[in-house]
Amino acid sequence: MKLFDGGKAPNPRRVRIFLAEKGIEVPLVPIDMNAMEHREEAVASRNPLRRLPVLELDDGTIITESIAICRYFEELHPEPALFGRGALGKAKVEMWQRRMELNLMMAVAQAFRHIHPAMKEWEKPQIPEWGEANKPKALEFLRLLDDELASREFVAGDDYSVADITGMIAVDFMKPARIQVPDELANVVRWYRAVGARPSATA
Repeated sequence: MKLFDGGKAPNPRRVRIFLAEKGIEVPLVPIDMNAMEHREEAVASRNPLRRLPVLELDDGTIITESIAICRYFEELHPEPALFGRGALGKAKVEMWQRRMELNLMMAVAQAFRHIHPAMKEWEKPQIPEWGEANKPKALEFLRLLDDELASREFVAGDDYSVADITGMIAVDFMKPARIQVPDELANVVRWYRAVGARPSATA
């Protein structure tokens, strides 16, 4: 088994943090995304979308998409449960994981990819107006999240979950996307500091 890893990029980080929370070690194959190595044969032959991360199992089976990889390891190693417990708990984690991904991470990614000069070779066409249009979307969702976090410790409930991993990475990604978390969102700031202080956050 080996994991083709993209370093600081958000999706590879999601998997590494998830594995760290589980205490699972998987051999990494470092891929330099800045040098566009993810578009070369080693990745392209395993994932036609040429995106990371890519998990290759011992029998050659390939799994791509960060959350799919995380789900695979959740089934193999159910503890600690990062996708929730029971029907209701799992539904809540799934709901918030999707919300964090679609309403926050996606908006931040669009801002970054369409505004940052380093993304000109990645995002064609790069449309700065679209990038700017996504900044207020991210902030609007953070305000909603701030209200939610007034009554609980973590995004999907009382337990840390994959939704917190996605959310933390999205907030980390706001810096290069040139979006700042408003200071008045005290619940978001408290939550972000707490999840960022976990040992897994540096994975």
